[in-house]
Amino acid sequence: MENGRLLSLVVLNFEQFWTQSRSSVMAGSLAASAFFHGPGSSPAASARSSKNTTGELPENLSVRGIVAKPNPPPGAMQVKAQAQALPKVNGTKVNLKTTSPDKEDIIPYSAPKTFYNQLPDWSMLLAAVTTIFLAAEKQWTLLDWKPKKPDMLVDTFGFGRIIQDGLVFRQNFLIRSYEIGADRTASIETLMNHLQETALNHVKTAGLLGDGFGATPEMSKRNLIWVVSKIQLLVERYPSWGDMVQVDTWVAAAGKNGMRRDWHVRDYNSGQTILRATSVWVMMNKNTRRLSKMPDEVRAEIGPYFNGHSAITEEQGEKLPKPGSTFDGTDTKQFTRKGLTPKWSDLDVNQHVNNVKYIGWILESAPISILEKHELASMTLDYRKECGRDSVLQSLTTVSGECVDGNTESSIQCDHLLQLESGADIVKAHTEWRPKRAQGEGNMGFFPAETRQL
Repeated sequence: MENGRLLSLVVLNFEQFWTQSRSSVMAGSLAASAFFHGPGSSPAASARSSKNTTGELPENLSVRGIVAKPNPPPGAMQVKAQAQALPKVNGTKVNLKTTSPDKEDIIPYSAPKTFYNQLPDWSMLLAAVTTIFLAAEKQWTLLDWKPKKPDMLVDTFGFGRIIQDGLVFRQNFLIRSYEIGADRTASIETLMNHLQETALNHVKTAGLLGDGFGATPEMSKRNLIWVVSKIQLLVERYPSWGDMVQVDTWVAAAGKNGMRRDWHVRDYNSGQTILRATSVWVMMNKNTRRLSKMPDEVRAEIGPYFNGHSAITEEQGEKLPKPGSTFDGTDTKQFTRKGLTPKWSDLDVNQHVNNVKYIGWILESAPISILEKHELASMTLDYRKECGRDSVLQSLTTVSGECVDGNTESSIQCDHLLQLESGADIVKAHTEWRPKRAQGEGNMGFFPAETRQL
């Protein structure tokens, strides 16, 4: 609607220009009237002097204070000649008038020509120009700028809203061009960032945001912050560039000292499920970096928002194995990537590495053949220790399945370990991969760009 805004600005500036022009001309006309008497002063003075005792104007005066005559001369005005005071001779007034007192001298008066009197009526011109511009703007709005897709009317940049009796928070996201990967679909990091964003906006919209990163006011008083302990997600399909996704999130209790947060991501237009995820969060003291129990005051804050519904019923219960373990005696192969270091941009406001960054590091050691021909179908992450700014890490991936033998048309399972080079475990993960779907089966697949019209 840039052209419509431009037209509005043009009309507004045009109105201001002519208003200032007319004000300047009127000011000049008033200044000139101080030297050249115009029709504005004499009639007013005559009207004031012609008032009767009741304060009303005489009947022979018009509404403008000018003597009403049947046929006044063209271009002239009729005013009363001011009578002189009677002279006194030896203290006695002498009447020198030779004419009848009922007769009045008529003096023709022509208004001087000024620049202002010669100007046309600019208001009519301004009204015509404004009408033309508004009509053009309306036509462009109705014809050229009609939305091509219904999702263009969605408030993409809003913070979302709370629904279902205050127990669920919903927010929409538009998949941007810089959020897709080589296969032209949204990356898993993009979807995980959407999950994190809705979680924070949920706390903010509910009025529970304190000083910390998602911490409640009672948590901020006690220097407590949330840290993620476990995340499990199932991906049905990956959205493409320009798709609108709708994210629902809610919270529930997880044991005595934890909180569970779930997500359900759908396609905005079709309602088809894109992703389901669940997570467990615990509290950590911001100063001591030690885990803490949930205070009763914090439980009272978040308790009214607990929702017992679970996004994933088949939760991963068993302990995740370390890379190198075998699956039912099948062949495995291990891949390693060393020398991973956090950047300043990888830290969040709590001065530790964002949990989404760990996913990228885990996939650094995955074989490129898997990333090219397969897509992530499920992931379970078990966070064991936080990572600092000066840490140096290594990523280990153990692949099992027929991919080891070069067959990329079957499902693949991987175990991942992200650890410090000193040996301490940071994150353990388990992933399952499926062959990328062909065009029309939910995403664009791995076909070259020339095979698809954009």
